[in-house]
Amino acid sequence: MRRPTTVELMLSTTILLWALNLSATKYILEHGFQPLSYATVRYGLAGAVFVALALATEGSLRIERRHVGTLVVAAVILWLNQLAFVLALDVSAASTVGLLLGVMPIFAGLFGMLLGREQLTSRFWVAAAVSAAGVALVAVGSGHEVSGGLEGILLGLAVPATWAAYSVAVATLMTTYSAIRVSAVVVPLSWVLIALTGIPQTSAQDWHVGWEVWALLAFATLGPLVLTNVLWFRSLGRIGPARATLAVNLQPFVAALLAVILLSEPLGALQILGGALIAAAILGARRRAAPAQAGID
Repeated sequence: MRRPTTVELMLSTTILLWALNLSATKYILEHGFQPLSYATVRYGLAGAVFVALALATEGSLRIERRHVGTLVVAAVILWLNQLAFVLALDVSAASTVGLLLGVMPIFAGLFGMLLGREQLTSRFWVAAAVSAAGVALVAVGSGHEVSGGLEGILLGLAVPATWAAYSVAVATLMTTYSAIRVSAVVVPLSWVLIALTGIPQTSAQDWHVGWEVWALLAFATLGPLVLTNVLWFRSLGRIGPARATLAVNLQPFVAALLAVILLSEPLGALQILGGALIAAAILGARRRAAPAQAGID
């Protein structure tokens, strides 16, 4: 049997950690942490780690003045992404959010087209329509609580939409700076916005949540947020975004399966069928992957 290559191991580790992050975050939110309090602590820790890594490996956080505006825009988009992520998991099942992540390549293609970086074919638009049908089935299958279901679906769709926008926004920066340096600037900026938004919840947060929750928070920060950032962009550098993105298409189903196993969440036939349609749409489009497209932090 052929031994897996280094790139395959890096991608497999990245996908597994991203998928585990959904179940870990859902557990954390169900066992004491308020959504915005959690995001505030997690991004504060991640920002400090990224700054330390950048200074240790590159000795500088210097960014050229002409790139400051792009970094600020990226930080705002990442702030919106994290709000959508924690609020979606607060009101919806981790398996549902996981399946909705499958539409990320569709959003990346649309944003790439708007910025003139993508030329979308008729096959892409067919794939987008099929993907939309898949999202509708996931929504119907998870809509046992109508208000919560609708809110969760909209927030769940905002997660891949904002992450795709962020990936497209920082793509040009990756030709000048390393992923670690970009993260060392963007993550702390996003943390400031998250912290300000989360003041009401953070000030009322009961911090006695148990060591298990704190341990999971440390894992969610160091693994799915920090380590995967390094592994993902190293993989991109070796095999390119197109091949790497094909592997990431497995993430929604791994995330949904882990949520069912670890959290005992129900996964109905309509949700499974919707997820299958999303996957078929992405594989059928077979378009070029957007530069620096990544998974959900």
